[in-house]
Amino acid sequence: MIAYLEPFIHESDPESRQNDDVPGLCQSLDLQLSGSIDYLATALASRDFGGLCSSKPLAVIRPTGAEDVVRVVKAACRSLNLTVAARGNGHSINGQAMAGDGLVIDMRSTEDNPFEFGKINGQSFVDVSGGALWEDVLKRCVSQFNLAPRSWTDYLGLTVGGTLSNAGVSGQAFRYGPQLSNVIELDVVTGKGDILTCSETEIPDLYFGALGGLGQFGIITRARVLLQSAPDMVRFIRAVYADFEEYTRDAEWLVTLPEGESFDYVEGFAFINSNDPVNGWPSVPLDSDQVFDQSRSLRTAGSVLYCLEVALHYRHSDCLSTIDTVADGLLGRLGFAENLKFQVDMSYAEFLLRVKRVEEHARATGVWEAPHPWLNLFVSQRNIADFDRAVFKRMLREGVGGPMLVYPLLRSKWDNRTSVMLPAEGEIFYIVALLRFTPPYPDSQSVQKLVSQNHEIVQLCVKSGFDFKLYPPHYQSQEEWKRHFGNKWSRFDDRKATFDPMAILAPGQKIFKRIPRS
Repeated sequence: MIAYLEPFIHESDPESRQNDDVPGLCQSLDLQLSGSIDYLATALASRDFGGLCSSKPLAVIRPTGAEDVVRVVKAACRSLNLTVAARGNGHSINGQAMAGDGLVIDMRSTEDNPFEFGKINGQSFVDVSGGALWEDVLKRCVSQFNLAPRSWTDYLGLTVGGTLSNAGVSGQAFRYGPQLSNVIELDVVTGKGDILTCSETEIPDLYFGALGGLGQFGIITRARVLLQSAPDMVRFIRAVYADFEEYTRDAEWLVTLPEGESFDYVEGFAFINSNDPVNGWPSVPLDSDQVFDQSRSLRTAGSVLYCLEVALHYRHSDCLSTIDTVADGLLGRLGFAENLKFQVDMSYAEFLLRVKRVEEHARATGVWEAPHPWLNLFVSQRNIADFDRAVFKRMLREGVGGPMLVYPLLRSKWDNRTSVMLPAEGEIFYIVALLRFTPPYPDSQSVQKLVSQNHEIVQLCVKSGFDFKLYPPHYQSQEEWKRHFGNKWSRFDDRKATFDPMAILAPGQKIFKRIPRS
């Protein structure tokens, strides 16, 4: 295996000459690991879901637990220039989990340990591995204890450590906050190779830094996730709007109602006022038996329509007439288009795993492996109407080949001590997610055109003075990162100096450059 490393050591390459200690370090690491180190099968770790860039690592590590992660980071610390990236399920868009000529840790190999339930002051929790998929956490929690985490992402084929390092947002976030607001303790392997248990009261700088920290301060190997009783069933409802102001007014009203007086899930999306099978009317109905019967008023409504997406939890023991009354009582106060409401009842697990069906279809058609030039932003309430006019109604009036999510979130559900950056003003802000899907094997020019359009959207927001943040953020220079963090940059920089002083971790984020060992 060590002989395979020799092609990476080129006398004409100054950076490679700095790494002439790598073969010995890797040989030593190979002997120490309980898991495995692979120098050949690096192709998967060279790309991600975005499919927009590629960076080949020196090796892929498959640890059996946190101790192996410690060994890998300590080996990198002893090297002159090695970097380390933790890879979950590879769902990043812009190479954030890559480490060119470095070591990529495949966290999925740790997914089964630990998995332990407990209670603190009457509150249920589960300790799970940072490499566990949320869909597996769901299945095990519900099947074994009829409990479930409170906050989710729409797609659950993501790792716990991966979403907590960003935020983790879905339709429950208006009530419980993002996923990072629903963990109370972490085990983190820092850039020094220390494994530390942290919480709000124990090493809080590491705890809050790691949450939304883009992997810059440590690798999350365990998370203590808060649980609640899992419902049996969900009533899933979509309602169509012609007017953006009406749509946002109703969505904001729902997310600001007191707990117990609103739906349990609130999201929404923009779509095209046409029969386009991907971007238009056919994307709205929830069941194959349902038909989008566009009215004459919608035909003249404009190029873009909006769909409010809500859900109500209930139990098998609940009377369906009571569920009807609650749902109809809330819907009756909304201003959606008459006769354009769709609903289905499904199990709680089926509801949370609804995007899994989309994945299965996309894999079967080859679309899942094609590039995904996605763009996600947080936009302030103050600017969202202008964003709608400039972006949805003009730049994207023909759609993006996938969902265009837009729905409100509440600042008070987020902890400003974490590393996540939100728009500067207001209690209400919006998440906008342009989830582009391209056909299999697209030509590079067509993909670059979509990437360029994303750049145009960001530049429009900048030039228009919109109060917004990229989520997850992605920049090419430290100066851009400094502008992103604003007056919180010094806190972020200080945490980096404390927990990863040589900038070994998460090089794909392009925030800090590796500091050679002296």
